[in-house]
Formats: sequence, structure tokens, C-alpha cells
Amino acid sequence: MALPPPSDAWRQTHLGRLMGDALRRFDARVLQLMARDIEVPLALSNLAARAQVGAAHIHITRHLSLAGDRLTELAARAGMTKQAMSSLVDQCAAWGLVTREADPLDARARRVRFTPTGLAWLRAFEDAVAQAEAEFRAEVGEAVATVVAIGLETYGSTGPGS
Repeated sequence: MALPPPSDAWRQTHLGRLMGDALRRFDARVLQLMARDIEVPLALSNLAARAQVGAAHIHITRHLSLAGDRLTELAARAGMTKQAMSSLVDQCAAWGLVTREADPLDARARRVRFTPTGLAWLRAFEDAVAQAEAEFRAEVGEAVATVVAIGLETYGSTGPGS
């Protein structure tokens, strides 16, 4: 006797899927807000408006420290390979967001740093994130938003199986 086919509903409703969907929606809203921000250089806001800047590019914005980082540090912080991050850095450098400079601690290494344009982009990112968070709070309610934030912070700060 053949086994019945497994249920497929769980694939649409498990926590990982829900978090991924929410993150994509949040990042899309942040980019939409940045595309409208008058402080963002026009060329960059046009890229954001035409969806040329994506979630992968946000990794640099989220993870590059203000002091700059070596590519390997930046890739590790973003959870990406060094090769993938290098490609993103090259693209962001072409857009004028970041630059590669000599590392003062190691002449063989290079540090990725924000340019003045990149810092303007970072400020716009901060404003857009704050607005997107406010919209999230308004949509789900303050109590739910607080519980979600605490839960995600706790879950993200522990390792697998902890």
C-alpha cells in the first residue's frame, strides 16, 4: 500500500519562511523609502527606484563599520563568501559608496570604507529603517512589535541548538 503524499502546507507557514518573507518586505520598503529620500544622491536613488540596489547591497550598508573593515571581516559579518562580498564591494565602489584603501596595520591588506557619498547613503538608510520600523509597529501594534523584537534578538544572539 502506497503512503499518502506528505502535506505541503507547512512549507508556506514555518518560522524560517515567515521570517524570510518579512525580511524581504522590510528591505523592499527600506529601499523604496531611500529611493524617495532627497538626501540620497540622485544616481543612487535612481538605482534604488529601478531595483538595481537589492538586499545583497544592503549587507554592506548593514555590516560595514564606520572605521572600515577588511573584506574578510565584512564578508564574515554579513554571512557571505569573500568572493561574493568582493563583487558587491566592487559594485558599490563603482557607485561611489565605498572605497578600498591601504590597511594601516598590514601593507598587504586593503580596508573597505564608506565614502562621503556612502555616509549620506548610510544616513538615508538609518532614516528609512526607522520609518519602516515605525510602520511595522503601527501595523502589528506596539506590544506585538516589542515581543517580535525581543524574540528575534534572543534567537539571533544564541547559536544553533542552544
